[in-house]
Amino acid sequence: MFQNHITVKNRHKKFIKTVCETEIVYGLKNKDGFATSSSVHYDDENGEPVRMICFWAEKARAKSCIKDGWKNYDPIEIPLSEFMENWCVGMENDGLLIGTQFDKNMFGFEAEPLELIIDLSTELKSIRKELNFRKYNGINDLENQVKEVIE
Repeated sequence: MFQNHITVKNRHKKFIKTVCETEIVYGLKNKDGFATSSSVHYDDENGEPVRMICFWAEKARAKSCIKDGWKNYDPIEIPLSEFMENWCVGMENDGLLIGTQFDKNMFGFEAEPLELIIDLSTELKSIRKELNFRKYNGINDLENQVKEVIE
């Protein structure tokens, strides 16, 4: 089943808006870790698909993916501040991608972790919402440090 790029991109934009409003991101976790998939757009230096961990803005959408290879997973809440400063930064360091808003057919958006931080920061500033980070002095500090790495 083919889903076009626009649908996936629009779901990703909704992910950004929703998680910035609710300050919650959902992942699927079991005793071995979080639900992962393989990129269909990016390969590593060995020509293998880059691994990604998948996240959702709504618990119901995450739960809809609990089937087949992910049937033993449960949804877990992650505070947005923790997601941005620990998950996104850590996944960048580990060479992983972030999958957002995957559906039950395993179609979703593939995001570079640092670019996702910038997109989330932009949305948070546009709605005038500040998060409390442990390692950064606010959104601008995190965003500035990310931009230094990207450039």
